[in-house]
Amino acid sequence: MLKKYIFIFLVSMVPLAELRVAIPISQGMDLPLLNSYIVCIIGNMLPVPVIFFFARKVLEWGADKPVIGGFFSFCLKKGHSGGEKLKAKAGRGLFVALLLFVGIPIPGTGAWTGTLAASLLDMDFKSSVLAVMLGVLMAGIIMGTVSAGVFSFI
Repeated sequence: MLKKYIFIFLVSMVPLAELRVAIPISQGMDLPLLNSYIVCIIGNMLPVPVIFFFARKVLEWGADKPVIGGFFSFCLKKGHSGGEKLKAKAGRGLFVALLLFVGIPIPGTGAWTGTLAASLLDMDFKSSVLAVMLGVLMAGIIMGTVSAGVFSFI
């Protein structure tokens, strides 16, 4: 049982997969939804401070390097364009826009991208982490509801 929880914890930390994949996996493993939800939220939020404080610096450092430069430049461009779209649509409501960006579980809009976008937009740490946290909670509720419904029919 512990191995299953460790597995979904690790999956929820992976960029692009995050808890959007980890919660359905947990339901496929017949783990209790509430316990899985808590484990996946913790796993999904654990990298957020590291991303906020270091990802931008590492990406900017590596953008001109021979082997990794293309990928790092792509990540910077993706985070910057996501941030600019959020800023353009949100205006003064950037907090709510970030919350919804992270909270609506579609590919490329999770905690990793949202935190990178917040960092690139120079949002303050406290409000960006709060918006990402609320977004992750929202995405978890959506994925839990969908997963419970899907797996109850199987």
